[in-house]
Amino acid sequence: MESKTFTAAEAYARADVYLSGLLPGYTRSALKKLFDDGNVTVNGKVSKPSQEIRAGDSVVIVLPDAVEYFAKPEDIPIDIVYEDDDLAVVNKPQGMTVHIGNGNYEGTLVNALLYKLKSLSGINGVIRPGIVHRIDKDTSGLLVVAKNDAAHLNLSKQIADKTCRRTYLALLEGVVKDDGGVITTYIGRSPQDRVKMAVVPPEKGKLAVTEYSVEKRYAEYTLCRFDLKTGRTHQIRVHARYMGHPIVGDPVYGVKKQKFNLNGQLLHAYRLELTQPTTGERLCFEAPLPDYFADVLNKLRQR
Repeated sequence: MESKTFTAAEAYARADVYLSGLLPGYTRSALKKLFDDGNVTVNGKVSKPSQEIRAGDSVVIVLPDAVEYFAKPEDIPIDIVYEDDDLAVVNKPQGMTVHIGNGNYEGTLVNALLYKLKSLSGINGVIRPGIVHRIDKDTSGLLVVAKNDAAHLNLSKQIADKTCRRTYLALLEGVVKDDGGVITTYIGRSPQDRVKMAVVPPEKGKLAVTEYSVEKRYAEYTLCRFDLKTGRTHQIRVHARYMGHPIVGDPVYGVKKQKFNLNGQLLHAYRLELTQPTTGERLCFEAPLPDYFADVLNKLRQR
């Protein structure tokens, strides 16, 4: 275990808020566990999350040793839309986490891939074998998986060079006025909630560029296409909120009251275009909207 000692430079209403600034990589649940396990003391006494921090207080945090988890093969049905010696393209369902971590050690896409495929690249280690890029748990659609390290490096470079094109469809709250445009901001951790991402000043985030175009307008909603020019965490979801039109069903960045019985945001990675690492052939894949997404659009058409 590692122990870290801090002296508070200013007052904070709550100890957990103070710690979130000291440990930006920790989720809210991970911070709560530190307190629950008695690993946070203030002036020598075990602290609660709600404890007030005063300027000059001595705060000691005991960080438990990291545990290395190994993904295990699991016979989970997945939709592999394409496979060759270098890569596989998967149509991930909503609700499936891409790789293990943050309490998810089973039932992930990686667990399924280890069972279905004979080989995966090892560049990302035992936690994320084969994973070149990811999509959120409650986002559905296409992502590419590398089956060897050379393919992994090639595909990663395509993403960095923006020659790998990733296109999404999303249903947004409200009616978007403009037919299209480019959103250019910087995205980083939200200063109000470290679990969320947000548009932040340049010095506090990374450049995020998203191109969008309106596919169809409904009475109270807009179906939009989004093309990622960069790949920041929650980029489309944050940019949709930044537009003033959050994605329908988004539990984090959307509106609190939703009119549809959804289990997550209506965001689907429907098109993926890339170059085959060995042959140089240009490959393009499309995945139809999942049934729950199509059902919502059908209801809107009937109104």
